[in-house]
Amino acid sequence: MTLWPIALAAFGSTASMRICDPMLIALGEEFRVSTGDASAVVSAFAVAYGVSQFFYGPMGDRIGKLRVVVGATFACALFSLLTAFAGSLQGLILCRALMGASAAGIVPLAIAWIGDQVAYERRQETLARFSGATLTGMMAGQLFGGYAVDHFGWRPAFLVLAGIFLIAATVLLRHVRRSAAPPPPEGSLADYLRNSRRLLRLPRVRWVLTVTALEGALAYGAMAFMPSRLVDAFGYTPSGAGLAMVLWGLGGLLYGQLARRWLALLGERGLALAGAGTLAVAFWILAWGSGTVAGALACFLAGVGLYMFHNTLQTQATQMAPQARGAAVTLFACILFLTQSVGVWVIGLTLDLGALATSFTLCAAGLVMLGVWVSRHVRPRA
Repeated sequence: MTLWPIALAAFGSTASMRICDPMLIALGEEFRVSTGDASAVVSAFAVAYGVSQFFYGPMGDRIGKLRVVVGATFACALFSLLTAFAGSLQGLILCRALMGASAAGIVPLAIAWIGDQVAYERRQETLARFSGATLTGMMAGQLFGGYAVDHFGWRPAFLVLAGIFLIAATVLLRHVRRSAAPPPPEGSLADYLRNSRRLLRLPRVRWVLTVTALEGALAYGAMAFMPSRLVDAFGYTPSGAGLAMVLWGLGGLLYGQLARRWLALLGERGLALAGAGTLAVAFWILAWGSGTVAGALACFLAGVGLYMFHNTLQTQATQMAPQARGAAVTLFACILFLTQSVGVWVIGLTLDLGALATSFTLCAAGLVMLGVWVSRHVRPRA
């Protein structure tokens, strides 16, 4: 099977993940709440995305990863359509939670599928290329979300997302129907949940999940407020902030293109340290810089740094428990998104208190320490 249908589904998943970031100010104004309160639409998606991993991992190992991806993509099409017609903030939050629960079954299982199909020696490079689809989706979500707010409102953006998911799901379904049927499942869902608990007893699994939790809170939690920071402190419009976030995606794509060379030059330890340091510099600029050029530079550096660091953890996650890779990778995603929601909630409180710059500064300091820790303990081979 070619990668493009699953890459298109991943594109839609990550676009839906980030599309609300540049909408927060407008959503607050429409529903007459603060921007921090409006950020609940981001937290709801992240919490549902994370919690759902407890079910998608075992389900993928049991009935086939790609079959689960097909069902999740069809569900995303449905809930994107419902989101476009939400009549209240509470309704929008519910739709975003359902959307997150559905999108949770796409990217992590696609990563686990790549882990099954690609040898370890080529896996980080392959995952970096696959990240091109997820990065492009994030860029499109940020850009289109901001553009929609400025030109025709936020609702039509979700109608476009629904169409993307429907196309991806239809094509994927045809591929799965032509492929060989999966072997009959063995054991019950409870067995798979027990296996997931057993994974947590492995020291390596606990270490990977711990550093992933810190990454989720510090990096992904702060990232949700980058467009708002660009609007409030750097003089951007919502569509301009979405356009600036394209530079964040381009930074990640640059890493994807150069991942093989940088991996050979720096090794996984060096990538982790350099990535965390670059991301910290970007957050420091967002905290204390000013002007459109500084904002654009921060976005670009944030993209390069985040994906240097995250791709290293992602590769470790695919190898921390090869005997149950689907459950392991979805546990990784679960922790990442649950702690992201915690980060979004805490930073949202500081935004309403006028202390967003302080939050970005603390996240930068935490990332430097996290990068040092990971660089000292990452394993080039499991």
